[in-house]
Amino acid sequence: MSRVLLTATWHFGRLAVERAFNLLEQGAPALDALEAGINAVELDESVQSVGYGGLPNRAGFVELDAAIMDARGHRSGAVAALRGFRRPISVARRVMEVLPHALLVGDGAADFAREQGFEQEETLSPSASEQWLQWRETQAPPADVEDNHDTVGMIIWTPDTIVVGCSTSGLKWKYPGRVGDSPIVGAGLYADEAVGAAVATGDGDEISRVALCARVVFLMEQGSSAQDACDEAIRYLMRKRSDEKGTPPHAAVLAVRADGDFGVAASYAKFPYALHDGHSLTMGERDAIVST
Repeated sequence: MSRVLLTATWHFGRLAVERAFNLLEQGAPALDALEAGINAVELDESVQSVGYGGLPNRAGFVELDAAIMDARGHRSGAVAALRGFRRPISVARRVMEVLPHALLVGDGAADFAREQGFEQEETLSPSASEQWLQWRETQAPPADVEDNHDTVGMIIWTPDTIVVGCSTSGLKWKYPGRVGDSPIVGAGLYADEAVGAAVATGDGDEISRVALCARVVFLMEQGSSAQDACDEAIRYLMRKRSDEKGTPPHAAVLAVRADGDFGVAASYAKFPYALHDGHSLTMGERDAIVST
């Protein structure tokens, strides 16, 4: 097959990349491969930050966010605070393809999913339900921030197209209705056919406040390599949003430039990601940026 590059966030990004690459080898369009790759993570009950298996909000409801973007024409679609549907990336794609809107939320997103023939299903897995019941007894804050923002984000690049998508159940025990960066164009993802694409993961509230992915793509547009753009965007986040003790928000970003140049940066150590160059799949690990 022609040149291709696929990359995805976190250890479970391997599942997304493997599924997507297999479809590309069979001749599937990039959007189909992207959707199917993210679906594989959404339907994996062992992943507790995405889709079915995702941990619920403080009221015990799983609210899912997802977005998809095709660099050609800046086409995008997204859903947020979606309840009752296990494959929000698929609903987001349908928003992109059949509606003039960029984002549907809550009951409106669920109504649209039903209208489009998506099956309504239980999204609270037995394991997630058990953990929520335990948390309800203590109301303890999340103990591990890094394990609490694990969006699946993926970029597929070929010489002819760039597509990007992300899906998440968001911050566990979040306030009902809270929406992070994942379904927000410019924050959780961004793509420009002439420039490249970026996708983020981490503390979605902080990522949104600096429009992280748009910043990465704008830096590439100004001539930065994908790596330099990722590094500078994370440094910007650290300069603007670190707390009074100098502790930066948890965030990571992947980027692919229009010529296939790849970059990754993170504000915390040992950020794992999957990368397939069309020949082999490797799991990478990025150290934290320590200087702003």
